[in-house]
Amino acid sequence: MMKKTAEKFQDNETFAIDVQEISKHFNGFCAVDKLTLQIKPGEIFGFLGPNGSGKTTAIRMLCGLLTPDSGRGTCLGFNIIKDSLSIKKRMGYMPQKFSLYDDLTIRENLNFMAQMYDIEHRQQKVKETLTHLGLTTRQNQLAGTLSGGWKQRLALASCLMHDPRLLLLDEPTAGVDPFARKLFWDEIQTLSTEHSVTALVSTHYTDEAERCHRLGYIVWGKLIVTGSPQELIEKYRQDNLGDVFVHLMRDIDSHQSIKNKSMT
Repeated sequence: MMKKTAEKFQDNETFAIDVQEISKHFNGFCAVDKLTLQIKPGEIFGFLGPNGSGKTTAIRMLCGLLTPDSGRGTCLGFNIIKDSLSIKKRMGYMPQKFSLYDDLTIRENLNFMAQMYDIEHRQQKVKETLTHLGLTTRQNQLAGTLSGGWKQRLALASCLMHDPRLLLLDEPTAGVDPFARKLFWDEIQTLSTEHSVTALVSTHYTDEAERCHRLGYIVWGKLIVTGSPQELIEKYRQDNLGDVFVHLMRDIDSHQSIKNKSMT
């Protein structure tokens, strides 16, 4: 179970994530272009955008796996460039691809993660996590034999072993059935509401986006709009979020078409 009292941020920071104009290039290609973003403690922020828009690169910069080429910022009050190790100790990262060990059981994977984070009373913590995420009956099953939904649950369990204050989740429910997705999001909302855990989640699903406090839409490395689901619906005068996203993509495609024509 998560600790009831949230760990105080470094230097009493107001925002769990606070970055200004961070950018990342790969061989001359701009993957993230001057991203500025502020997310409050306990907030669930949805990161949306087409494939290749820069969501994964942005998340990897925030969790310290990539160093920004320029810009500045903090996660949990720690500098994203100088204090990446401190950030990693306090956040849980769930990549798109299942990254745990297929040839270890669920229990063995969690025990390994507990060792990695040097958790006290390791066996007790593993037992609590198995119970909390509903993994007890499958604890001796090899991870490689699990279905997508169970792998997702195991991945989330490994993220929560060390009671992180921040979750960075990169399309965590891709390819998972609707019921498993609902259970996953129920857990995220509980962590936010009851434990003030902040979550940045990238997704392509509008029903998941509706469960976020705020959303950001990123295209070609640029964050073009942010707001609550209702604010975006009202801003673009659409009936629902799905229509908002269709409107945004059509508008973007139209501007790109005009730009391309002007260059020929």
